[in-house]
Amino acid sequence: MTASLTRRSLLSLAGVTGIGLAVAACSSGDGGVDKGSGGSGRATAGGGASAKPVATSLSPARVPLAGGVTITVAGGGLAAVKGVTVGGVAARDVRATATKVTFTAPHQAMYTAGSADVALFTDAIESSPSANQSSDGNGSAANDGQAGATQDGATATPTPTASPVPDVGSAIATTTLAYAALTDVDRQLEYAMAHWKDYNTAEYGTMNPIGGDCANYVSQTLIARGWKQRSDWYNRDAGAAHSATWTYCPTMDPWLTANAAEFGLTRRSLDERDKVKVGDIVFYDWNDNDSPDHTTIVSEVFTEPDGTIRIKSASHNQDGPYRDLDEMITVQHPGGTAWFHTFDA
Repeated sequence: MTASLTRRSLLSLAGVTGIGLAVAACSSGDGGVDKGSGGSGRATAGGGASAKPVATSLSPARVPLAGGVTITVAGGGLAAVKGVTVGGVAARDVRATATKVTFTAPHQAMYTAGSADVALFTDAIESSPSANQSSDGNGSAANDGQAGATQDGATATPTPTASPVPDVGSAIATTTLAYAALTDVDRQLEYAMAHWKDYNTAEYGTMNPIGGDCANYVSQTLIARGWKQRSDWYNRDAGAAHSATWTYCPTMDPWLTANAAEFGLTRRSLDERDKVKVGDIVFYDWNDNDSPDHTTIVSEVFTEPDGTIRIKSASHNQDGPYRDLDEMITVQHPGGTAWFHTFDA
């Protein structure tokens, strides 16, 4: 009888208070989750599709300058995310659920340590390459794009590409990550970007008066990567004493081949560009006579929508951070060719 009276009392109370009782029952200490209907649970905050988008954490929060690692942003209301930028650069491989977004971190635009805004957008963000100044939206802020002779001491002034990404102010959620020089390749490219225009003459001098500084520059980046000077490869007293293997392309190229096993290098042809990575060495032969005329360090590798693998590199003479390989051997030097020394690890 008592149980029956209790049920009738509750039903009577529900008839009087109506919605109030239903709300109280739904929020009685379960953190905003309705565990009715078989206990499946329906989020009313944070992860629901109707929740205000928010990014609550990011992992890892510290990434290499060269990027390439998978980032996870956790939060709520993120199912609509289709595009991500990091420091204004479009990220690739964006995937989203209500509670997290994953993407591949791009390399830092100029391989410089520091914090970067991570912005989440409801629109997919695609790159917008042009004919002679193609950018993958993955760090190519510039391409010197000038025709003419190399190893002539000329400095090409980078021309920024039009940004294909929206302003961070239109993002539905934001957070930050930190870029740091964590690997040998990071340190190599950090040096390359710091000195493609501002020569480190106090330490290594310049070889422009004797024909060009490209090999001198490439050698310097290898020191930054962790290589050590040795009796057959050196630059001393700000360039006053130097080996031909350090400063002269036709000598440096066969020296790398002869010591490939020791250095962990593999010589590759132009049609093996799918094996090329950031930090690898490129040699160019302008007149295809089997004697190299120029050398650079790879600063970016990406695949165009049509499947073309694009390779850009940093160099002296012409001085530039993102010079396009194909432009160099077809526009600047028609009939030229190139090959690579790639690092095995």
